Amino acid sequence: MGKCNGRCTLVGFCCLQLIAAVERQIFDFLGYQWVPILANFLHIMAVILGIFGTIQYRSKYLIMYAVWLVLWVGWNAFIICFYLEVGHLSQDRDFIMTFNTSLHRSWWMENGPGCLVTPVMNSNLAPEDHHVITVTGCLLDYQYIEVVSSAMQIFLALFGFVYACYVGKVFMEEEDSFDFIGGFDSYGYQAPQKTSHLQLQPLYT
Repeated sequence: MGKCNGRCTLVGFCCLQLIAAVERQIFDFLGYQWVPILANFLHIMAVILGIFGTIQYRSKYLIMYAVWLVLWVGWNAFIICFYLEVGHLSQDRDFIMTFNTSLHRSWWMENGPGCLVTPVMNSNLAPEDHHVITVTGCLLDYQYIEVVSSAMQIFLALFGFVYACYVGKVFMEEEDSFDFIGGFDSYGYQAPQKTSHLQLQPLYT
């Protein structure tokens, strides 16, 4: 029963991770955040691998899923540091999220709760194919929305890592006690051999 509870809990956390990752992927697409889009895609693939490994009793898949979660926690920690401008990171200077190919920011910058966007006409500060805007009245700045999103990802990843290690350990113990490929061969089982009672007699003519 404990093993089933562990598997069910892990599948539940994986489903929550999948929903959160898809939701984040949508808003990153809207904001043209290419680096997070790539990271989210890899995360979605890893979560699907974790679900498959849990359902199919594949400990190796769970190990791969757990290793990815460590990298995922590190990535989200970097995002938190980036939006809070920890150290020498600067959103006004570093456009890491777009591979330095554009000046796009987070989608939440212009579409946050309560935000009022006002375009600035005839501004000489705007490069080609861009426009200058002012954003006022936001109930919560976009930096903190991104920080909360990354913190939620870290929270889900930590619980997923713990349960992945636990369920993977249970699977490996079962693999050691019973050979799934050989079946009863691991217990020294041998099928009974048929013996023939027929004897050949010479034929005299």
